[in-house]
Amino acid sequence: MNIHQFWKLIDEARSQVPTPDNGAAVARRAVALLALRPAEEIIAAQQILWKLMADSYRAPLWGAAYMINGGGSDDLFDYFRGWLITQGRATFESVITDPDRLAELPAVRVFAADGIDIECEEALTIAWDAHREATGEELPDDPFTIQYPVLDPDWGFDFGDGDQLSRRLPRLAALYSD
Repeated sequence: MNIHQFWKLIDEARSQVPTPDNGAAVARRAVALLALRPAEEIIAAQQILWKLMADSYRAPLWGAAYMINGGGSDDLFDYFRGWLITQGRATFESVITDPDRLAELPAVRVFAADGIDIECEEALTIAWDAHREATGEELPDDPFTIQYPVLDPDWGFDFGDGDQLSRRLPRLAALYSD
């Protein structure tokens, strides 16, 4: 499995669930689809997930997740990026380039209006769950590597500083203002 096949898998999963904005539903469907593939492809999918997590490890995105979810630990940022992966390649790539674009997504607008946090821990275990479903065994963990980049030092401020965050993410701030 390569990155293009992985994104095709996510698109297929999204097309087969009634609410593709529901990351957990997309992740469950992706598990079922991935479990039909050979074990080698399932294992390769885990490395792709790690790569996407590293690609999205960016301070501006973390700031957006912090604003949207009213805070953001390491784990919550991981779960936020899990949801972002379940939204497909175009959304993922657009948002990691400019996190303020999240404010344009209809799902984010609905979540903001309803006070719903954006997260999907299940996305992070797609390959693990698929491997277990396909083989009855745990996914081997030794072949995986992840190299997180250094966070952007220009974003080295307390995300609790609402004024600073609002200046940097004005569209999201307008959406999430009290």
